Amino acid sequence: MVQATTLPRNEGGIKAAVDALSQRFGDQLQTGQALREQHAHTTTWIENQAPDAVVFPTSTAEVAEIVRICAEYAVPVIAFGTGTSLEGHVNAPAGGICVDMMRMDKILALHAEDLDVVVQPGVTREQLNSYLRDQGLFFPIDPGANASLGGMAATRASGTNAVRYGTMKDNVLSLEAVMADGSVIRSGQRARKSSAGYDMTRLLVGSEGTLGLITEITLRLQGIPEAIRSARCSFRSVDDACRAVMMTIQYGIPVARIELLDELSVRAANVHSGLDLPEVPLLLLEFHGSDTGVVEQADTFAQIAEEFGGFDIAATSTAEERNKLWQARHDMYWACLNLRPSAKGISTDVCVPISRLAECVSTARAKAEEMGLMAPMVGHVGDGNFHALLLIDMESAEERAKADEYIGWLNDLAISMEGTCTGEHGIGQGKRPYLLRELGETTRFMAAIKAALDPDNILNPGKVLSD
Repeated sequence: MVQATTLPRNEGGIKAAVDALSQRFGDQLQTGQALREQHAHTTTWIENQAPDAVVFPTSTAEVAEIVRICAEYAVPVIAFGTGTSLEGHVNAPAGGICVDMMRMDKILALHAEDLDVVVQPGVTREQLNSYLRDQGLFFPIDPGANASLGGMAATRASGTNAVRYGTMKDNVLSLEAVMADGSVIRSGQRARKSSAGYDMTRLLVGSEGTLGLITEITLRLQGIPEAIRSARCSFRSVDDACRAVMMTIQYGIPVARIELLDELSVRAANVHSGLDLPEVPLLLLEFHGSDTGVVEQADTFAQIAEEFGGFDIAATSTAEERNKLWQARHDMYWACLNLRPSAKGISTDVCVPISRLAECVSTARAKAEEMGLMAPMVGHVGDGNFHALLLIDMESAEERAKADEYIGWLNDLAISMEGTCTGEHGIGQGKRPYLLRELGETTRFMAAIKAALDPDNILNPGKVLSD
């Protein structure tokens, strides 16, 4: 079982900081135990490590003041969005102050003609897309959960649309952030490209709150496509499905989404979402473009799929039918829990080069079966990223040990295939041991950057880098 990092507590500093913040922020600071526990890790199996207080700022100036007070007393600061991260990102292993950004939820400026928008970190992706709909625009990054955009930037989120629209690193133009000493910086302007200096935007995106607290984000937008068409296709094996994915990508079809569900996942979706799909591996796809273009793309995919034994191929442009399929995909975590109602779901992800995808997924499935683990798999397979959801009886020490062994084995397998231990979940606490295996000497320079920007290690300590 993954053990949460434990770090020494600065008891005197924490008490002084809480007192100072209470005097300054009044009811914006809360110390109730239940609230504090809600602001620590609440997903998968990593131990909950609650902060000593939670403060709710409403502006960049307030965030800067909070950080300056914490810096004065050398007290940890942990940023919090919606709490949907999976690897212990929001735990407080040394105690400290949680900064809940959800009251900073304003859309500050929309530049429709430039296809960009400026938002505060507490704005969620669904909130933003509801706001943009009347403008004929949308923000494409869709990790499934209705996550905050600040959290998505901090964890370099991805999702079902990444194969066409990229991840958060490709869709953030610039950031405003509060650094460890309380200074406020802006990482860039709204220009679509720049060669001015170090790329601070890319450095902060994905830093998981360890280098700065994001307080404002300028995001790249897309026009809502003229037409959207979804398709599904069943296969006799995961290997056949993955090979169809590789051929589709290599053929240059501009797929917006291409998702894999293995047979266990399809079975769960049928029950949970009232579907009637063949309980064999399934690909779900979506095409964006013109009315004729999306039909041509779907037809070309169907021809490729048939080469790999694809059957029960269906396509639709009807919004109701499309939404039903994609809602089933987004509900997959809850659906899979029904496969073993007494179990807890332990989610992990890896990502490999497309050419190794079929081998990696097939090997991962065989290993799970060999170990006697129920592990439905789904994936954003258009970019080589897939997830295994281990359904574990947490009262069984044997099952917990097997799950821990399997996750470690899967991370090492992906790395051995020149992939990564995480395509989108991030490192947090749970995957820290594997970052060194993946990047080796590079982590020493990451540590140097961390030490330069946060010399007292107050920003989300115990995350990403090993101590």
